Amino acid sequence: MPFVNIKTPEGALTPDQKEEIIHRTTDMLVGYFSEAARPHTMVLIEEVLDGGYGRADEVFIIPAAYRAQRE
Repeated sequence: MPFVNIKTPEGALTPDQKEEIIHRTTDMLVGYFSEAARPHTMVLIEEVLDGGYGRADEVFIIPAAYRAQRE
């Protein structure tokens, strides 16, 4: 079973963007493994809370300008 785990900052993606990522990732894996993989492919998008990870030895907080705009 193909399994993909994507971690993003909390609030960085809209529900529609997450859905698109899931579909496109599944399609990509089907391209490698054949259509038989589609019903067994799992794509997990995890949102990491602000302050829950770091980059370059600094705790990361996503700036408001980069948060997904909810409609």
